[in-house]
Amino acid sequence: MGKTAFIFPGQGAQYCGMGKDFYESFETARKLYTIAEEATGLDVKKLCFEKDDRLDITEYTQIAMLATEVAILKVMEEQGFRADCAAGLSLGEYGALAAAEVMELPQLFRLIRCRGIYMQEAYPTGGAMTAVLGLDAETVGRICEETSGIVSIANDNCPGQIVITGEAEAVEAASAKLAEAGAKRCVPLKVSGPFHSCLLAGAGEKLAAQLEEVAVKEPKIPYICNAEAVYVRESAPIKKLLAMQVSGTVRWRETMELMIANGVDTFIEIGPGKTLAGFLKRISRDVKVVSVGTVQELEAAKSLLS
Repeated sequence: MGKTAFIFPGQGAQYCGMGKDFYESFETARKLYTIAEEATGLDVKKLCFEKDDRLDITEYTQIAMLATEVAILKVMEEQGFRADCAAGLSLGEYGALAAAEVMELPQLFRLIRCRGIYMQEAYPTGGAMTAVLGLDAETVGRICEETSGIVSIANDNCPGQIVITGEAEAVEAASAKLAEAGAKRCVPLKVSGPFHSCLLAGAGEKLAAQLEEVAVKEPKIPYICNAEAVYVRESAPIKKLLAMQVSGTVRWRETMELMIANGVDTFIEIGPGKTLAGFLKRISRDVKVVSVGTVQELEAAKSLLS
């Protein structure tokens, strides 16, 4: 019998109104948004449900996304959805932590709020990220290494989609070389920093200090970490891995391949958008994937997975 995984999207999937129908339909979701607000002192509902320019600013995006993902997760669990394992892309890894129940939710929300602030402040200007389409990770990595300045792979999302990160001039220079090497397109991303690069090492150090104040429990279900693309089954390495993740490559393709190799044949994307479903279709056509970001999609998932 196949296994089921919960997977959680990262920054970039957010949109105005995300989670609002869950908030209006389920008391459990309302409680989760309240917990997020009490933990962080922010009006998270306003961030998510009303037009607010802060939604696309990292220090606010991350708490808004996580609150929405956890609200949907808890409604789904209440309705009988279960997973054998979990994973999340970048900030989505914190959704996986919620699924694994490794931290109390107020702690988790405070932690992601700090993560967003540290990442926002670490390198406020002069950084860039670009999506490279049509080349493999080995080629992209080699060209980044041959380019002057700081540029490296931020995300290995799926075959044919790699994201590079670093100093703006180095990212631009690498993009030109990648185009010459056969990239179909190099698409600059609208982001506020060079995320998942060594330029954010300081943010990882601050997060590590913050994590010292957090109690971490044994995962109820295993999850796969971004930094090393391995299953985490014990509490001991969690803090170190989360600190590493801020400046390390998000190894998403490897994460999905590992899950599939270990018998996962059903993936449920929990949160805004269908980004991860799109990646999975390029990784394997042999698995089932459904996305749940709205109440309507929740009802569809019940029918598809029953």
